[in-house]
Amino acid sequence: MMCIKERNASDSTCKKLLRDKGCFADLCNYAFFNGRQVIQPEELVSRENDLSTLIGKVDKPTEIKRYRDVVRKASIHGEYVIIGVEHQSTFDEKMIFRILNYDATTYMNQVESKQEIYPVGSFVFYTGDKEWKSPETLKETLKNIPPEMEPYINDWRLPVVELKTMDARKLTNQRLRDVVEISQSMFAGNYDDLRNNRKIETENFMMAATFTRTKIKREDLPEGDEMNMCEAMDRLFQRLRNEGEVLGLEKGELIGIEKGKREEKQNTLKDLLKVKLGTLSRPLENQLTNTSLEKLNELTLNIFNVTNEEDVLRIIN
Repeated sequence: MMCIKERNASDSTCKKLLRDKGCFADLCNYAFFNGRQVIQPEELVSRENDLSTLIGKVDKPTEIKRYRDVVRKASIHGEYVIIGVEHQSTFDEKMIFRILNYDATTYMNQVESKQEIYPVGSFVFYTGDKEWKSPETLKETLKNIPPEMEPYINDWRLPVVELKTMDARKLTNQRLRDVVEISQSMFAGNYDDLRNNRKIETENFMMAATFTRTKIKREDLPEGDEMNMCEAMDRLFQRLRNEGEVLGLEKGELIGIEKGKREEKQNTLKDLLKVKLGTLSRPLENQLTNTSLEKLNELTLNIFNVTNEEDVLRIIN
């Protein structure tokens, strides 16, 4: 379960990422047009959720701002549309109703401003590690619509872009593509994929770490705004080894096991696995809690050879 602090950090990171017009346009093109470059960064107006600048003067702009995460007005072939992006780091089965409310509120605010009424399009940018399984239309959530009434019941769509399963090849903005590719490697625990000899912005790497809740500290990475990925991962692995040495793991000397409690050993292993794998499923956490001390010691000795949850299960079962 994601704590409030982690959720807030993920929300702030998403807003920071999408302040970049190039990232916003590219993500919208992915969500609406399967990557086709329809929306151009230079044709975006305003930023974040400042709807008062998008729809004209309003009496209570603060009430509007609380409804949307990130919103911009885009020009497509000379015609304007308001686009709202709602960030979710956790699954919300009622999200379709929130989107309906957000869009309807945006329309009502335009009506009340007595300005031109622009079309509104919204989608969810989901950065959680679990699969999004919510219905994608309003009608799918409703119970037993009488056939006679079905044509008269209005529907509402909920497009969802899942960070974990995005096709990065369809992205053209380098920053967004870096964040997506690094996040997916972290979700999968494939840190070897990150050890390639190319430079990226350090901030992009830290954004991916925030989205995936990977416990990487800024001081673990090379100094500067850019970093070499191979060097960065070597430094991260060195921290893991240092933590292992403190626990007597490097040479198999299980220092602290005899002195400490079994629960401390379990918690330490869980933390190390989260650093390596990015996240742990609840079933695996539960299984680790019930694993014998002998198997925990065996997992400790092989911690640096673990690349996914299947590796962990092979060791402890």
